[in-house]
Amino acid sequence: MTIYTGRGDEGETDLRDMSRVSKASLRIEAYGTVDEANALIGTVRPTGHDDLDDLLETVQNHLHVVQADLANPDPDPDDPAVTSDLVETLEDRIDAFDEELEPLRSFILPGGGEVGARLHHARTVTRRAERRTVELARSEPINETVVTYLNRLSDLLFTLGRVANARDGEPEESPSY
Repeated sequence: MTIYTGRGDEGETDLRDMSRVSKASLRIEAYGTVDEANALIGTVRPTGHDDLDDLLETVQNHLHVVQADLANPDPDPDDPAVTSDLVETLEDRIDAFDEELEPLRSFILPGGGEVGARLHHARTVTRRAERRTVELARSEPINETVVTYLNRLSDLLFTLGRVANARDGEPEESPSY
């Protein structure tokens, strides 16, 4: 089997239910941006911290579920779907990692060491995925838990960026106004 099919040459693609839509549709833009966030998270691993690597691998697998959920305009009960359990997993990890950190007293500049900076970058792409998904939800029905998951994921990536920088001895900088 070849990687190319030619089916997308006219600017359309298949959704999970095999319906055809424009590659510029809101649905494709939403799950395409999730794919971008997933690929960016892949550039972070390995971080040099086993617990971060394990969690990021879990997140990358979750993001495949997010994409499948968004790519399915008419899901069946047994289709992949984002659930509140996935959101709770992120919240539990945010709370645990936050205990390692000094309390946040101001905004911080995204950056730091290589791992921390890449995590902050992944956070911004995840926020864009969230915005695209919100836009999609205004015009088509979706699983609303996807929006919540993406929101928590951006919070997790922010927290992990801070954790990686702290562990790597990289100071946080506040913006000057």
